[in-house]
Amino acid sequence: MSVAQAVQSDRYRPMDRSAPVFVAGRNGLVGSALWRLLTTEGFTALLGPGSTELDLRNRPAVFEWFAKHQPHAVILAAARVGGIKANDTRPTDFISDNLQIQVNVLDAALRHGVERLLFLGSSCIYPKRAAQPIREEALLTGPLEPTNEAYAIAKIAGITQIRSVRRQHGLPWICAMPTNLYGPGDNFHPEHSHVLPSLIRRFHRARTEQLPKVVNWGSGTPRREFLHADDLARACLLLLERYDSDSPVNVGTGEDLTIRELSDTVASVVGYEGAIEWDPSQPDGTYRKVLDISKIAALGWAPAIKLSDGIAETYAWYESTAP
Repeated sequence: MSVAQAVQSDRYRPMDRSAPVFVAGRNGLVGSALWRLLTTEGFTALLGPGSTELDLRNRPAVFEWFAKHQPHAVILAAARVGGIKANDTRPTDFISDNLQIQVNVLDAALRHGVERLLFLGSSCIYPKRAAQPIREEALLTGPLEPTNEAYAIAKIAGITQIRSVRRQHGLPWICAMPTNLYGPGDNFHPEHSHVLPSLIRRFHRARTEQLPKVVNWGSGTPRREFLHADDLARACLLLLERYDSDSPVNVGTGEDLTIRELSDTVASVVGYEGAIEWDPSQPDGTYRKVLDISKIAALGWAPAIKLSDGIAETYAWYESTAP
């Protein structure tokens, strides 16, 4: 099905703002951005239990929750996520937890007849040496990046389950594959965070403690693409209302920069003026990963937040919450 056909699908219609919508992962980076947007958009029956209220790895608890609350739509943004070190050193946690979360939520949603469901994957599902920019058709055409293979395979399993539900049960469930995300509410853990929040934390500490230098991982030469979580939230709502196809949809900016350039931008925003060094003994990961976003662009979506502005906003949030 083409993008134009998807837009014109008989199943394309606006979301019911009064119906219950389950934002799985409501307290995370993406979930909190979705919650802000949906609230602004007039959704009045949002459901977002935290992990202490509902452990999505607990299958009986998930089914019981669905039976009680009967959500009309689900956005599956819950996941165990982390940076290159966490993915590389704890692959069992990443594949096991994410598979359990996905299977439990998707099975419960199917059991209780959830009509609209959006599964959020990741750009790491694509082969390490995929042609750039990466098109959705590159999925399963080559080996994955070894450092995050476990996480990627879990996400690929989620895509396959969505496609299977569509084929067997005819439900208009869909998948979106966002690029590297950032924004207020990100994870700034010293070992488990992604590259951008990790750089913010590192440069903030260096500035406040007046450290003479900062040492970053790798060579600084890999290229990455970054999307603000609020831009992703807008894309999610658009897809739920205007897209109906078994093909995943890339969500990104279509532009990338080197990690070294990103580091310089973060240092400037934070106000750090010391030396910056690089440790090439640490892994770089995939050399380049930028998404082809022509499919979602054809639906009328485009990113609105400039990277420098988004980093400044994210740093302001981090500075206001840092211990």
